Amino acid sequence: MSSIPKPKVHHPGLPRNALGLTRRDYEGAMSTLCAGCGHDSVTAALIDAFWGLSIEPYRVAKVSGIGCSAKTPTYFLSAAHGFNAVHGRMPSVATGVAAANHTLTLVGVSGDGDSLSIGLGQLCHAIRRNVNMLYVLENNGVYGLTKGQFSASADVGSLSKRGVPNRQAPIDPVSLALALGATFVARSFSGDKDELVPILEAGLEHDGFALVDVISPCVTFNNHDGSTKSYRYTREHMHEVAPVDFVPLREPITSGGEAGAAREVMLHDGSMVRFRKIDDDWDPTDRTAVYERYRRLTEAGEVVTGLLYLEPRTGDDLHAREGTVAEPLYDQPFERLCPGAAALADLQKAWR
Repeated sequence: MSSIPKPKVHHPGLPRNALGLTRRDYEGAMSTLCAGCGHDSVTAALIDAFWGLSIEPYRVAKVSGIGCSAKTPTYFLSAAHGFNAVHGRMPSVATGVAAANHTLTLVGVSGDGDSLSIGLGQLCHAIRRNVNMLYVLENNGVYGLTKGQFSASADVGSLSKRGVPNRQAPIDPVSLALALGATFVARSFSGDKDELVPILEAGLEHDGFALVDVISPCVTFNNHDGSTKSYRYTREHMHEVAPVDFVPLREPITSGGEAGAAREVMLHDGSMVRFRKIDDDWDPTDRTAVYERYRRLTEAGEVVTGLLYLEPRTGDDLHAREGTVAEPLYDQPFERLCPGAAALADLQKAWR
């Protein structure tokens, strides 16, 4: 079923952001996903995040792969650039977009099948290259488009809709990202918009690769008793390690509360992520401590959510590592991009 355009008419009294745009200006086509799909809640959160940050839609590039998650970009920012890649290849397309035009805000939307099965290698290299992008992984533990087979993120013992248990150990995107050196790692739940929106805002403002793993239940194939990716299971087992509030640093901000009750981490552009610790030894900038605590909570059966790790002020994204020119590559003349056989021969000599 193809997507249905939304009517252009909307109420003139809708709130407007700093650009004079309403949330309707950040929407896309009407969703054709199953009613109640967690992915539609992720779409709504993305719309709120882009609107709240007053990002110009035409300055955004959105990319996806194959699966139910691949339909999400159709449903937000209709005025943005977009590319739907083949199964598992979204990260390499996103890397190309980032290399060609670093002035665009880049967001990739993928699923657990798209990223953790056929696209696992692609995801790993996007992380290690620190591609400057928000990477939203809509995680439901099944292949929804092909009738609910287990994906690589399905937990051991989780039951399919037919009652068959999964016997293979899952691939955990959060543990993977921490181990590979991701500079921003977070997890949220599609049913918790208050937490998800500020996390997405912080990821969009982060200078580097920002992975947000979103538990997004499949209401058709994986929302039953026995599923560890269902609405009920997630709500009963959520452990919010750091309730997050994203505050863009655009004007003086004051906040109350007792000293030490909140802690702030500065992002690359000077914006702040404010969170509240659950205990005195939690440090979101200590990768080893985060990994160990995350593993303990996960092994205890908790679904850990919140901003889990943030490497402040990296200044070391894909362009910094490759030493690219300041001007976007798309804006370079053909003669500079393709200087000819003689220049290629000189370049090859340097690698011999």
